[in-house]
Amino acid sequence: MKIERPRYLNKLIERRQNGLIKVISGNRCAGKSYLLFNLYHDYLIEDGVDESCIVQLALDEFSNTKYRNPFELDKFIRQAVSDSKKTFYVFIDEIQFVKSVKNPYLDDEKIGFVDVLLGLMKLKNVDLYVTGSNSRMLSSDIKTQFRDRGDEIRVYPLSFAEFYSSLSENERQNAWHEYSVYGGMPLAVTKKKAEGKSKYLNDLFEKTYISDVLEHNNIQNDKAVLEDLMNIISSSVGSLTNPTTIANTFRSVKKTAINPETIIAYLGFFEDAFLISKAKRYDVKGKKYIETPLKYYFVDVGLRNAMLNFQQTEESHIMENVIYNELQIRGFNVDVGVVAYNGKNAEGKSYRAQLEIDFVVNSDSRRYYIQSVLSIPDDEKLKQETHSLRRVSDSFKKIMIVRDAIIPRHDEDGILYLGLERFLLDETALDL
Repeated sequence: MKIERPRYLNKLIERRQNGLIKVISGNRCAGKSYLLFNLYHDYLIEDGVDESCIVQLALDEFSNTKYRNPFELDKFIRQAVSDSKKTFYVFIDEIQFVKSVKNPYLDDEKIGFVDVLLGLMKLKNVDLYVTGSNSRMLSSDIKTQFRDRGDEIRVYPLSFAEFYSSLSENERQNAWHEYSVYGGMPLAVTKKKAEGKSKYLNDLFEKTYISDVLEHNNIQNDKAVLEDLMNIISSSVGSLTNPTTIANTFRSVKKTAINPETIIAYLGFFEDAFLISKAKRYDVKGKKYIETPLKYYFVDVGLRNAMLNFQQTEESHIMENVIYNELQIRGFNVDVGVVAYNGKNAEGKSYRAQLEIDFVVNSDSRRYYIQSVLSIPDDEKLKQETHSLRRVSDSFKKIMIVRDAIIPRHDEDGILYLGLERFLLDETALDL
């Protein structure tokens, strides 16, 4: 099955020969290699580039372990592009596998992949592309050591629209259910049977993500703690949490003493692996961030469900996670909104309360306030779900995304009601 990914392919085409190092980042097995080695490769061939001018190297393959040494990698690429009369497109997959080694000429200095890439970038006949699966390493290197010479393209697992486009007309009738359970990891999508999807996702979590985090962060004896931590985060997706609460859960449920600082570090490792993202709370009226508690979402709901052996597939939480991912894919900055207000109870006593807006979404001058709700069966539920939106007095757009297939409409307060699939399949829907 060939799944087209025009969003990312077009970004690569736009950046072709721009003089920068194109860094394609994202979680393992999300489709970065396929995008580069297949879709972009085929585009270049169709555009007239000779096959011999495309140099491809996958550093996660055993046969290429030699090139995880930066000196060997540099030597190999320079030999492959030695004909200065030709333009070469160089693809290096999983660049984070390159180790830093001692500089043989300077005792107090190490050489790593950044040194190699900056050197190769200076070759006038080379257009350089790399993929990577660790955000901490790539982000710091792109922003500092690359000195504005890196151009990052973040790749996510298949969006619902990409997944939907791969299905037949009959299969599309069950698209949301399938996606909400098994997510959008490309190889999971290509498997036809539920058993195959489940096994692939379970194996991917165990053999790739957990192993990568342990190895990359040199964690020796805490595999069980990492797995328990991910179980806790998986079970509380979309719920407010903080490291102290998680540490207390370990103490009461797992009978394990672990300090909040360790929890913060381990959650950071999973963020670095592009497995989870955190959403901070934003005080809409005070116009400031609230550091804790916050929410965590999975980059792919199928991976989240696999972590829990597909036993907790609450549709409301999964729907919220999918909406969060879709907003990030579209390039928005996404926070959790907090609306504080003063009121009086039945006895006339004053009180101060807080309401939550699922997402405060920003991009340049645009802002949207978005609530996610599974259904609105009656007026009481409608009042409850729109309460926080109605408490926001500014003129930015307020939107209620509902699981049901509804005709988009605005109420008397200007709130837009939008069906989930319409939102996921139509990138213009927020502006109806």
